[in-house]
Amino acid sequence: MKALEIKHIYKEYKLENKTKFQALNDVSVSFDKGELVSIIGESGSGKSTLMNLIGGLDTDYDGEILIEGKSLKSFKDKQLDDYRKKKIGFVFQSFNLIPHLSILDNVTIPLTLSDVKESEKNEKAKIILKKLGLENQIKKKPTQLSGGQKQRVAIARALINDPDIILADEPTGSLDSQTTAQILEILKEIADEGKLVIMVTHSEKVASVSSRIVKIADGQIIEDKMNQNYVSSTKDQQIIEEQNLNKKKKEKHLSFLSALKLSVHNMWASRTKNFLMALGVSISLVSMILMLAFGAGLTNYINDLAQSYTNPKIVTVTKSSTGFMDFFTPQTFTEDDITQVTNDINDYLNNENIETEFRVNQSEIKFGYSTYILSGQATIQVDETSEEINITSLTTTPYYYTEEQLLVGKISGSAETVSETGEKIGEVIFNSKIVGELGLENIEDAIGKTVIVKIKDYNIEKKMKITGIIDSSMTSQILAIYIDYDYLKSLTEEQGKILSPTSLYIETDSESTTNLINSYLNTSDKYSVSMENQMANMFSEMMSTFSFALAVIAGISLLVAMIMIMVVLYMSVSERTREIGVLKSIGARKKDIKKIFTTESFLVGLFSEIVGVICSGIVGAIFIIIFKALIGFAPLTFYWYYFATAIGLSVLISVLAGLYPASKAAKLDPVESLRHE
Repeated sequence: MKALEIKHIYKEYKLENKTKFQALNDVSVSFDKGELVSIIGESGSGKSTLMNLIGGLDTDYDGEILIEGKSLKSFKDKQLDDYRKKKIGFVFQSFNLIPHLSILDNVTIPLTLSDVKESEKNEKAKIILKKLGLENQIKKKPTQLSGGQKQRVAIARALINDPDIILADEPTGSLDSQTTAQILEILKEIADEGKLVIMVTHSEKVASVSSRIVKIADGQIIEDKMNQNYVSSTKDQQIIEEQNLNKKKKEKHLSFLSALKLSVHNMWASRTKNFLMALGVSISLVSMILMLAFGAGLTNYINDLAQSYTNPKIVTVTKSSTGFMDFFTPQTFTEDDITQVTNDINDYLNNENIETEFRVNQSEIKFGYSTYILSGQATIQVDETSEEINITSLTTTPYYYTEEQLLVGKISGSAETVSETGEKIGEVIFNSKIVGELGLENIEDAIGKTVIVKIKDYNIEKKMKITGIIDSSMTSQILAIYIDYDYLKSLTEEQGKILSPTSLYIETDSESTTNLINSYLNTSDKYSVSMENQMANMFSEMMSTFSFALAVIAGISLLVAMIMIMVVLYMSVSERTREIGVLKSIGARKKDIKKIFTTESFLVGLFSEIVGVICSGIVGAIFIIIFKALIGFAPLTFYWYYFATAIGLSVLISVLAGLYPASKAAKLDPVESLRHE
């Protein structure tokens, strides 16, 4: 059985003007192992086309090519890849070495595609390179070698997988006469070792060293003769058989780690471009992380502010407002309302498996009164001759406030005290705005001041002593007065009016129960929580919307970065077309090509996320310092999942961006790729 049989091969090309060119016309020839064959002919005679068909690079032909009795026509894509990897070794006129790889890596790349161990493939490559006189060149790049040295590297690469057939396309076409003789001697030795070596050449002088010369013209074989002057040194047959046995190892393919190594080499070769691309993605990631942190920081600040001005074990229940004027018209609770809201809360807690039960007229439920007041309806005076100061907010005992909000004085629970003159004087508390209203310089000066409180809706006019100042920053721009509920109720009853509560203060056993009830009230259309909680919820919703908008903007920047990666990788495919052709000629599968390019895009994402996370930390720290210096706090909150999300998105968009260029690279025609300039 012949090593290679070619039977009635026809091959034609379609030209741009839709005409057809017959490159091969009924070509039939066979070859055996140990032959050094020269296919000689002028340019355009069909010799290179024949070599591409033999090498499995071009499968569009009529006729049969048999390799040890098996037709290449019957081979599927995977089998053709394996055929080029195991059976064929290409030596090109222009060397086709990968410029950014070292000589050693250029030679071992066919073994890399087979996932051979690093030590094993390096040892094998060094043996071949030493045989070819290149043992001192292994760390150099192709650009540092002479033409003859490059061709020997190409031969070493062709031999590394110990193929049965060596296809050399004009192997001496760009070499001087001395180097040509050296390369031909090497090819002769390879043939003498039992391999089939087929050279394509247009030189009679080169062909004269072959054991057989096949002349081709106009796509047809016109002469096939043996060289009677050829002297071969036949290698020991036992050694040849041992080599064949060594090939029967289980075939492997390009692993992720090998693809990663190749990708690192490729990216380092274009490091400036890849760095700028990764930097662009990292800027998008930094902006996304900072926007999320900014939104979360403001939300947390507002929530903390609201929580700091409320007692964590007090639930404030009010009626839901139905219109703008409800702010100025108190929404009061009747006895039935109080019973209903208490039952509703108890039922909700029962459904949540909370055993606590609140009962009306028990110590855990207290009443309160609160309203915004239209100008002139409630005022204070220091004495009878002073001007009246309008009160904006009237609230009964600040029961839901904590001791931390007391700036000075005390939060008193008594209704009134008796002065030295025997006069009954009520006790009141104001927020810090009272200091400016009274023209005082220090907040302590307000304590003990006696003011005349007038509430005109109830015909109340009463002297009261300021016993405390509360920090109510949530309403710091309005003048708020706090009076004991029972005391205020007694004053209204003196005028024949009934004061109904606008607020219920429910004391809970824990902050978690408070939060649970507040969450229920927030979903109710009948009840509401305290003004502080309402404002906090409103701002939280606003900040959530704001944060979402920021995240969308950051997402758009990530989308732009994804398109940028896609464009750069697509351009990289065009720049590396010949490299892709070389990889396919040595047996790289479509999957391998895709793996290399998607791994490169993965590395872009990985590098981007590292830079992005580091920069986010640095920029975030700078912002925190600046904000604390300017406004006293930093509205930035970083959560670990922001970084995790950024890392995931970075890798995801990079890999997705690389899918199309990788697919494009995998589909490139190997013959056209090798011709690419």
